[in-house]
Amino acid sequence: MKKEKKTISLGENLIENYKLFLNKGKTERECVSQIIIAAEKNGYKDISKCPKIKAGDKVYVQKMNKSIALFQIGTEDIENGMNILGAHIDSPRLDAKQKPVYEKDCITYLNTHYYGGIKKYQWVTLPLAIHGVVCKTDGSTIIVNIGEEETDPVFCISDILPHLAQDQMKKTAADVIKGEDLDVILGSIAPKKNDKKTDDEKKKDKKKKNDEKLSGKKIILNLLNKKYGIEENDFESAELEIVPAGKARDCGLDRSLILGYGQDDRSCAFTSFAALMDSEKTKKTACCLCVDKEEIGSVGATGMASHIFENAVAEVIARLPKGYSDLTLRRCLSNSNMLSSDVNAAFDPMNAGLFDKENASFLGGGLVFMKYTGSRGKSGSSDANAEFIAKIRGCMNSSNVAYQMAELGKVDQGGGGTIAYLSAKYGMNVIDAGVAVLSMHAPWEITSRDDIIHAYNGYKAFLLLD
Repeated sequence: MKKEKKTISLGENLIENYKLFLNKGKTERECVSQIIIAAEKNGYKDISKCPKIKAGDKVYVQKMNKSIALFQIGTEDIENGMNILGAHIDSPRLDAKQKPVYEKDCITYLNTHYYGGIKKYQWVTLPLAIHGVVCKTDGSTIIVNIGEEETDPVFCISDILPHLAQDQMKKTAADVIKGEDLDVILGSIAPKKNDKKTDDEKKKDKKKKNDEKLSGKKIILNLLNKKYGIEENDFESAELEIVPAGKARDCGLDRSLILGYGQDDRSCAFTSFAALMDSEKTKKTACCLCVDKEEIGSVGATGMASHIFENAVAEVIARLPKGYSDLTLRRCLSNSNMLSSDVNAAFDPMNAGLFDKENASFLGGGLVFMKYTGSRGKSGSSDANAEFIAKIRGCMNSSNVAYQMAELGKVDQGGGGTIAYLSAKYGMNVIDAGVAVLSMHAPWEITSRDDIIHAYNGYKAFLLLD
């Protein structure tokens, strides 16, 4: 008798697996890499290696190593739609510029450009790590990861000492640290001694001035060359992301919370992916979509505003027994249901005035459903319809999943967007559903352990929706 291959359940030790995912996935590339490794262990195959697929098959489509869509083919005709969990795997951070390394008065810096919505002052005096890739003209790609191991050096952005900060402290929070001042310290050299020299010696020194000025930078570049084989010009084709160094940790004496970088939106991406991995065979095709660039408007080839998702679905349809047609693709997308798996701002008792308490989400309150996001007059929102919400409520209730309905802060206070409105353009049912996060977009964010479990259970129930 043929033994059935046992798949790996990501639901077992869910919280520890989640923290490990955060630790190993601090960039979108690292997240995709982790997802592919785990998916292949669970029987998923790269769709490019599958000329034909049928009900029960499991495939994935990845784009530029930064976005991925996974499909478990259902027994129903795909024209009847899919159940989709859509999250994003990019997070606010600092990116190295194309010509980033420079020296200034004995200190060598990495010049950066911040990515996504951050409070700039939160990023100074923290231990930082550098993650990413450097692509060389010979076609090779070098993976860079410095600052996570105990034996690694870390990096930092300096700040003014309080004794000299009178002028700085008079500025608004937005201006305390300028974007151009978020440059990371890579190293330093001792200043040259100012010995008395003759005129002839001074003339000779003048010829060496440029070399001396760049000596600290040269030391750093030599170290990078020795460890990674990187030349200075290679930064022009690099993607280096500067993120908080360190691991996700249990937070609070009762260990009820998780403190970690990038939980917006990896708390939802991980639980969506884990739910798909642990799903039984489904009637509708089940899909987990993890995209890039949401924090800067879902733009670019790996963002949801591109044709990335419909192209992936087209690849699936082309390999099914009936073959591809544009009408099948359109019907499939229009008849689909989607949870836009994205986080919500948790109620903050220290800043209660920013929230409508009756319509806020709370840590530990369960999976958060947001009928609309957007800002002020629902600008930029998809605004889910009542019939679909009722269906979702019934699904959660029958599966004993704890959930809460909420919006993002008071009406005139601000707001935010997700990928929901970009999915809604296909005519599908979509609602935002995710984890409540305290200190959202800070270098270290806070979530509830219980909410991670509720999200996993809620997403798993949704994939079985008729």
